[in-house]
Amino acid sequence: QVQLVESGGGLVQAGASLRLSCAASGRTFSSYSMGWFRQAPGEEHEFVAAISRSGYSTTYADSVKGRFTVSRVNAKNTVYLQMNSLKPEDTAVYYCAAVEGRVRLTLDEYDYWGQGTMDTVSS
Repeated sequence: QVQLVESGGGLVQAGASLRLSCAASGRTFSSYSMGWFRQAPGEEHEFVAAISRSGYSTTYADSVKGRFTVSRVNAKNTVYLQMNSLKPEDTAVYYCAAVEGRVRLTLDEYDYWGQGTMDTVSS
């Protein structure tokens, strides 16, 4: 069982930066690939970024490529999402998720996800 807790969301202006953190419980964090997803009001969940178990491989949605960076520190059981040059269309609830093995790109392929953290970007 893995529990995930996101933090770091908030209200910012367009062009600003935010860093999200996701703390995981359990002793086998390094066995899980981690993903970030988001859900805007009235929309479906959208893949944002993912990182492999080792951290050497990352994948991004086209909409955030070049602006967002996913990273992890396995010794701290934590994954991060650095979000720069934020746009109003980045407004959403952001979720982190964990899956054993390789990276997946859809939320329903993940085994665990957190409660989410709200990010609002004003224009």
